[in-house]
Amino acid sequence: MQEQQPETRITSSDSKQKDTASETQKKPDKQLAFPHLVFKEFIALMLVTLVLIIISMAANAPLEEEASPTKTPNPAKAPWYFVGLQEMLVYFDPWIAGVMIPVLIIVGLMAIPFVDKNPKGVGIYCFRERKFSFIIFTIGIVAWFGLIIFGCYFRGPSWLLYMPWESWDIHKPVISKGTYILPSFIGVPATIGYYVLGMWLPILLARNFYKTLGSTSYFITMFFVLSMFGFIGKIPLRFIFDIKYIIHTPWFSI
Repeated sequence: MQEQQPETRITSSDSKQKDTASETQKKPDKQLAFPHLVFKEFIALMLVTLVLIIISMAANAPLEEEASPTKTPNPAKAPWYFVGLQEMLVYFDPWIAGVMIPVLIIVGLMAIPFVDKNPKGVGIYCFRERKFSFIIFTIGIVAWFGLIIFGCYFRGPSWLLYMPWESWDIHKPVISKGTYILPSFIGVPATIGYYVLGMWLPILLARNFYKTLGSTSYFITMFFVLSMFGFIGKIPLRFIFDIKYIIHTPWFSI
């Protein structure tokens, strides 16, 4: 007598699981930039171009009046991409605003490939894989373009604060603001304490972050992060508390 083989029934759920398993096995770890990435970039390029064409048709960008050597415009504003630097002169010493901060921005961007030790984020720039980098970079971009927007639309004659609905024909009186300078025995310890506390707290609260980066990359990263937040924090100190400089020396002022 022949033994009967047990019947095996394949359900739809089993077949789906096998299909998904096979798809995940067949999916390569690496893909060529062309056509996978280039095709998506081309679609993004077309969409951005379409948006720019619509904006250029809807919003007019007229030239200003003819330049006259006998009349200096008030205010004399730089092109929009430099208005952020011009606005920083309100809050910082010219050497800090015009030289030191731009150099720190450039050096910080150059240091990103050397200090970024995230193995999951290689070639991936989504928020899920790069939360810290995404948040810090977004804050920096918003702060920079915020200065540009503020300088373009909220600065009137004598670089005073004008709301968009206020007329520049009625000039406001020039009142000296930001004349208070912190004493050295307050400003220097406050600045040192800000950096020391900012370096120390993440080590206690997020040890994995410190271990992942390593000591050198961690201190470089935190130096640029703390400098960025210190730069942003100086703005309300000038507006609210009328503090011009935290540290004032014959060579530089912060």
